[in-house]
Amino acid sequence: MEMKIIPVMRCSDMKQALFFYTGILDFAIKYPGTTEGEPVVTIANGDAAIQLSVWDGTIGTTLNVHVDDVDRLFKQYVERGLDTSGREGSPVHQGPLDQTWGMREFYVTDPDGNTLRFGQPIKQ
Repeated sequence: MEMKIIPVMRCSDMKQALFFYTGILDFAIKYPGTTEGEPVVTIANGDAAIQLSVWDGTIGTTLNVHVDDVDRLFKQYVERGLDTSGREGSPVHQGPLDQTWGMREFYVTDPDGNTLRFGQPIKQ
């Protein structure tokens, strides 16, 4: 049996979240006719999917996103307006780093505190 997990990430402002995920991180609204006024919106990028859900309480989720070219992707996101200011104390938010666990990663934290850890295996 094959299984696919679609995480639900809470957001305080759907319009702002959709701008961030579709304008900077290459996701698109999955179902035609869905609007920013809905309480849950499914977004996708290839086989990866996330459900954004409006929530007015404590929020914050972390996702690992495996990609083919982490350096190219970071450069692309910065060119689109990814703001790394305010994260100077977190080098992994400033650009891809080789981690001791064998991944080259960079982190992106959205306006609601959800963190996506983009990474690829370090080539041996």
